[in-house]
Amino acid sequence: MDLKNRFSGGGDLESSGNRQKLRIPAGSGAHYRLSQLDDYEGLRRSEYPWRPPLKLTLRARVSSASLVGTWGFGLWNDPFGLSLGTGTSLLRLPAPPQAAWFFAASAKSYLSFRDDLPASGFFAQALRSSPLNSTLIAAALAFPFAPKTTRRMIGRLVQEDAMRIDSDPRAWRRYTVEWAPNHTAFSVDEALLLASPVSPHPPLGLVVWIDNQYAAFDPSGKLRSGVEASPEDSWLEIDELQVVA
Repeated sequence: MDLKNRFSGGGDLESSGNRQKLRIPAGSGAHYRLSQLDDYEGLRRSEYPWRPPLKLTLRARVSSASLVGTWGFGLWNDPFGLSLGTGTSLLRLPAPPQAAWFFAASAKSYLSFRDDLPASGFFAQALRSSPLNSTLIAAALAFPFAPKTTRRMIGRLVQEDAMRIDSDPRAWRRYTVEWAPNHTAFSVDEALLLASPVSPHPPLGLVVWIDNQYAAFDPSGKLRSGVEASPEDSWLEIDELQVVA
């Protein structure tokens, strides 16, 4: 597995054997800070390496249960180009979203198209969109005078499933994503958390990251994004990363 590093705003990476610690420094909300590992840098989306069936496992822990910004690990199609869209509207998508990952976001974020699923905190999430939906999503966003209608329309175009994770992320835990052509399953410490019929369209890339960004498309239809002040250094540590296809 060929993982590449991406850093911004003083983010860095400490490696020791199979263990990797991704860190971002404390700082104000004036600058974006990122530490990321991925295996798709420089590739077209059609060249991303992973297709179902596969099983992704790793052990992970973070420095705090209430980190600012976002962090996580799993598989996605990087629809925003690098990050969630700092400096632009959240849903200015060059591709409809596809993902099967463990995702954490601070309270300033609202990252669900549905009102009955987790939109912040720590959760497992599967997203599936038809490749043809990019035109429809762009058309929906072209009518900002009806933001609630726009959000409901996009919620119908993007299939989504998620489950909140209540265990303490500061402790070492084993996380598993099992991706099949017609379903996705998520487990924590070998216990099944979510078995979903939502399976993202392939191909996808592997990503592990921590940053200080927030983004929201809340039930009112309002779009917000930006960066948050970090009161202290933050880190995400992973070990025993493995993908079996």
